[in-house]
Amino acid sequence: MARTPRSAVVLRDATPDDAAFLAEVWHASMRRGEDADRLRDVAAVLARAEQLEGERVLVAEHAGEPAGAVLLRLTTLSPVDLDPVVQVLVPTVLPRLRRHGVGRALMEAAVVFAEEHDAGHVATAAEAGSREANRFMARLGFSQRATYRTASTAMVRAQVGGPRTDPATGARSIGSVLAARRSLRRAQEQRPSSEGQEPTG
Repeated sequence: MARTPRSAVVLRDATPDDAAFLAEVWHASMRRGEDADRLRDVAAVLARAEQLEGERVLVAEHAGEPAGAVLLRLTTLSPVDLDPVVQVLVPTVLPRLRRHGVGRALMEAAVVFAEEHDAGHVATAAEAGSREANRFMARLGFSQRATYRTASTAMVRAQVGGPRTDPATGARSIGSVLAARRSLRRAQEQRPSSEGQEPTG
């Protein structure tokens, strides 16, 4: 199959009218829930990008129809490594429109965004099980810098143990903590006096 030249791909800033398309193309990356929930999430993402100079949502069109999208975010490599980086978040192309230069056009836009903001790095992520996405990123020069892992809070709690949080407040059970401290303090205060007494009887 002949490849479509990249000149046939047009990039533009996303608008609120693109919410349904973005919810569709990003469906696998969004939280589970009703369609209305995802539409609200997309609307919030678009509103944030509209307000922040360092964020941009782009839609790629192929032959006049939306084909892919990406969220670009200017930040730092990490909270403690302050080198500027452009995160290329959820770069996604509709399956039926892949291999038409859409993904490469989205990544090229990310590079331009990084150059405009003097960011020396571009970073992205691909699902560990997606061989196609990881190969695509590797061909563009992306190497693995870290392994990003996630787990449910309940799972980590079960593994690390320790005091649980109050489900109503999200704080540790302060009553039990204070009670334990008072008991320890009383034991420490009573120990010298009991040890200094002469035995009776």
